[in-house]
Amino acid sequence: MVWSSVLETLFRRLFWFSALALALLYGYKDRLPEPSYYAVDDLQAPLQEPTAVSPFTAEVNGQYYTITPKFSYQLDGVVVSLHDADQLNDIWHHGSWQDFLNLRDLCVIWGENVQSGVYHRIQFHNDTWTCWASWPDSETGNLFKMDALSNNHLLADQEQVKAALMQAEPGDHIHLSGLLAEYANPGNGFHRSTSTIREDTGNGACETIYVNEFMIVNKANRKLRRLFTLAKWLALGSGIGFLIMLPIAPFRIRR
Repeated sequence: MVWSSVLETLFRRLFWFSALALALLYGYKDRLPEPSYYAVDDLQAPLQEPTAVSPFTAEVNGQYYTITPKFSYQLDGVVVSLHDADQLNDIWHHGSWQDFLNLRDLCVIWGENVQSGVYHRIQFHNDTWTCWASWPDSETGNLFKMDALSNNHLLADQEQVKAALMQAEPGDHIHLSGLLAEYANPGNGFHRSTSTIREDTGNGACETIYVNEFMIVNKANRKLRRLFTLAKWLALGSGIGFLIMLPIAPFRIRR
């Protein structure tokens, strides 16, 4: 049937076109914008204040966590790297620790690190519980302010907060408010504390935040990400279409 052969060819070409678009867009969609893209005046150091909130319990996936607030906390920052607790290479959060409360880690920068544009010369990377920043030379290292970077273990048990948090991507200006807190799972002995200063480094320097409110103030690379999503669905649809039409289309002898 001629129509089946035409459709098979169309789906095959669409698939390769969309796959190529995916490969090209993947390298650009997470690039950090220029400093002029951000309202730098809104990207000041986090606001940390005393809190009178008493310890409370949160339940996620049948696990009960005791949360002990230390300070109220507000943060505006630019996301430079992230880690999801359900990533395949993360054997700790869901497996060993039964930690379903720490949904995501976001590594963010603010202040002079955004204003100077030095972040374009920094390589950022998140692993299971750490954000790493590396630079090519001492000049860049001297310009970059480690006290204007934080890796944030974000705790969420409210569906609205979870949904908003999972929309954050590198380059986004995000705002969150909540509680700097320690938390524990009495059922298995798991416990994690929190940093309460921005000047510390190394083990224990991450902020653990129970999130009450999360929003994306300014979405980065919006058009590129829409194109990437379109290409992803086009690749999926055309790939399925090609596989369906392949056995239907008449066999063609190639000479």
